[in-house]
Amino acid sequence: MRNPYIFCNFAAAMPFPFHIDILDLIFKGILIGIIASAPMGPVGVLCVQRTLNKGRWYGFITGIGAAVSDIIYALITGYGMSFIMDLITDPQTLFVLKITGSIMLLLFGVYCFKSNPTKKVHFSGKGKGTLLHNGITAFLVTSSNPLIIFLFMAAFAQFAFVVPNQPLMMSAGYFSIVVGALLWWFGLTWLVDKIRGKFDKDGIVLINKVIGSLVIIFSLIVLIGTIFNLFTFDY
Repeated sequence: MRNPYIFCNFAAAMPFPFHIDILDLIFKGILIGIIASAPMGPVGVLCVQRTLNKGRWYGFITGIGAAVSDIIYALITGYGMSFIMDLITDPQTLFVLKITGSIMLLLFGVYCFKSNPTKKVHFSGKGKGTLLHNGITAFLVTSSNPLIIFLFMAAFAQFAFVVPNQPLMMSAGYFSIVVGALLWWFGLTWLVDKIRGKFDKDGIVLINKVIGSLVIIFSLIVLIGTIFNLFTFDY
């Protein structure tokens, strides 16, 4: 008969134990990547335009360019917040930081719901161009909006995403942000390509309202839960 403790002893002896905390951080990272990418700003409209006019993969490469810019801003935000988290040890200060992040994300959801991205459209060129060219231009459009840093600050604070002195966990977390962003762009271009005959400016506004509503609802749930100590995102 096999010893039931063999597997446990083997797992304990592993040089790199797989902690459940990494899975938690990966899930948060994917969610943050989707939240950062989903609002239909200028690059979102550009992605839809290119999908309709040039083809799905031109739209997806536009999303990849945006994701590269977003992860650069995410790394800058996380690097800065890691110093702050090293200095903060008071639970009350951490509580205030979480509340602040929830409120900022709530305001972002309201802004997303009320905004009309079609009024500020970056029109796509008549020629298809190369995939590389489409990706670079999307990167430049996204990079021109450093305000995304405030969104990452809010999301990182709300989800307690930054874990100081844990490079392996943070690497997995940042990679998962990219995964979340690419999942969004892949899904968006697939949807637009499937209903291209029915998709118009009203569809873009509708997506923004749906995303804004979801962010508002989620932020309110986490905000109320944090206030009443229903949820804990430990640092």
